[in-house]
Amino acid sequence: MTAQAMTKGVGGSDAATELAQLKDRLSHCHPIPENSLHQRLDRLRSRMREAGLDAIWLNAGTNLNYYTGLRWPATERLVGALVTASGGLTYLGPAFETGTLEGFMRLSAPLAVWEEHEDPCAVLARLDAAKGCLGIDPTTPLVTANAIARAWQGETGDAAEAVLSGRMVKDAEEIALMQATKTATLQVHAAVARILRPGISTGEVTEFIHAAHKAVGAPGGSTFCIVLFGPDTAFPHGVAHPKTLEDGDVVLIDTGCAIHGYQSDITRSYVFGAPTDRQREVWDAEKACQLAAFQAAQIGATCSSVDAAARTEAERRGFGPGYTLPGIPHRTGHGIGLDIHERPYLVGGDETPLEAGMCFSNEPMICVPGEFGIRLEDHFYMTPTGPRWFTEPSYAIDDPFG
Repeated sequence: MTAQAMTKGVGGSDAATELAQLKDRLSHCHPIPENSLHQRLDRLRSRMREAGLDAIWLNAGTNLNYYTGLRWPATERLVGALVTASGGLTYLGPAFETGTLEGFMRLSAPLAVWEEHEDPCAVLARLDAAKGCLGIDPTTPLVTANAIARAWQGETGDAAEAVLSGRMVKDAEEIALMQATKTATLQVHAAVARILRPGISTGEVTEFIHAAHKAVGAPGGSTFCIVLFGPDTAFPHGVAHPKTLEDGDVVLIDTGCAIHGYQSDITRSYVFGAPTDRQREVWDAEKACQLAAFQAAQIGATCSSVDAAARTEAERRGFGPGYTLPGIPHRTGHGIGLDIHERPYLVGGDETPLEAGMCFSNEPMICVPGEFGIRLEDHFYMTPTGPRWFTEPSYAIDDPFG
């Protein structure tokens, strides 16, 4: 293959060279400050009172992190916090984890503990603040939620609306953290494109992306990574036995990282070699659908109308209709924050009106079974005057990184 036939910015380098050139883009980032955490709890308590909830159980995971700053994974051992509408906050966890839990706390509050032989739900129900109607975090596993409900001395219910609605609108601090992660991941995308060569495996590419994310300052490296070549790219989330790279293959790479819990999630699709007319047609259609969704994302418009705009453009170009293939097999986008996928969603049936501060992926992927798929995924956030890109969309199929 001649250099003139190769897509610009693809191939011609190696992993060692590219890793050496990557620069830290995340060390300047700071976690969400404590005063913001207090404000989140205040707003949560206001919603609790409106919903008639006296207390809410926040289970270990991103909801606990969002409202208290305590980052702790959910396991079979019960960890979380009881928040009361009257202003209380009490953590709960295993006694042997006391020192570790206290070290991770961002907000000072009492820690109630349970020993290994005890029922932690019973310990929760015996707290002084454990009174009235309890709303249970929607991410709490069913077996745990049922155990809490049995132990609780009053009414229990679903706290999904009170807990999750507060996370849909991001503040400037959250947007800044996501801007940093997305900028870093886009740098990784450009670097990985340059190391591609015939015969390279998806595993080798994935390992490079993980190392590259660490090089740009993400402590955990990649939070996820999808690498697909050729016909495999028609399967949005991969195949059981991925192929190695050949000349003329479409390349699809979807990856992200996190800083202080806030996520990036960017996909690039391009050709290793010279694009065919068919590849160019589908790539251009994908870019047009992405732009149609972006332009439809205006303050007050519904999430479903953004999805509809992408599908209307796809159908105008001969794809679809609806989820019919060749066409767009999944939703146009998802909210993003501490979770890679979170409410609201750019999909038919989600009638949530867009507000300033909402953040979304924009990825109306076009799949052509038996040939290839093209997914261009960038994210935008809503401002009072409309959408704004976190990262500029891919420039052209011949020059994907512009």
